[in-house]
Amino acid sequence: MTYEQIRMDEAIKTYITQADASLGALGFTEHSFAHVGKVADIAGYIMQTLGYSERTVELAKIAGYMHDIGNLVNRIEHSQSGAVMAFRILDNMGFSPEEISLIVTAIGNHDEGTGVPVNALAAALILADKSDVRRSRVRCKDKEKFDIHDRVNYSVTKSELKINEAHTIVKLKLSVDTHFSSVMDFFEIFMNRMILCRQAAQALGLQFKLIINEQQMV
Repeated sequence: MTYEQIRMDEAIKTYITQADASLGALGFTEHSFAHVGKVADIAGYIMQTLGYSERTVELAKIAGYMHDIGNLVNRIEHSQSGAVMAFRILDNMGFSPEEISLIVTAIGNHDEGTGVPVNALAAALILADKSDVRRSRVRCKDKEKFDIHDRVNYSVTKSELKINEAHTIVKLKLSVDTHFSSVMDFFEIFMNRMILCRQAAQALGLQFKLIINEQQMV
């Protein structure tokens, strides 16, 4: 089974759609196909750049695409419920226990509340997920009704995660329009995410650097 087959699976599409609908009802930012597709691409990029096997790159993309399906159950502990859902789906599709173990472990450890970069796949998923900050994730159209999460995401006009040529540093570079949100707002809601990113980078043998408007913050 390939990432493309997972991406085209109608049942998984339904779970992602309904999970995002639940988060929309709760006032969260977009967690639909744009988000999971971007996370899959970045997770795959990290594994490929660091020289992991082609199959490991595929598994990273699959984990990225499926990582938020647990929001269908509840936002609370969605990484754990998503891991259980992924186990059943992948088992029924005929994935090997070894591959299921890697994907499920990554999904179950991607959230900053309980997640730990226990292996390379989990570390890549953490970095990919937490780096997806962008204006187009904001659902609310009325800027007067923005909460702090809306303001911070809306203020980010460009985000990019890159590993340097020496494979020693991973940089998250953000362009922030401070008319909508201050840098302090970013740290107020994302500090725990950035700490987890630093831990994930270390698990991959990298240093994590956060650059906002060309200034190094972490």
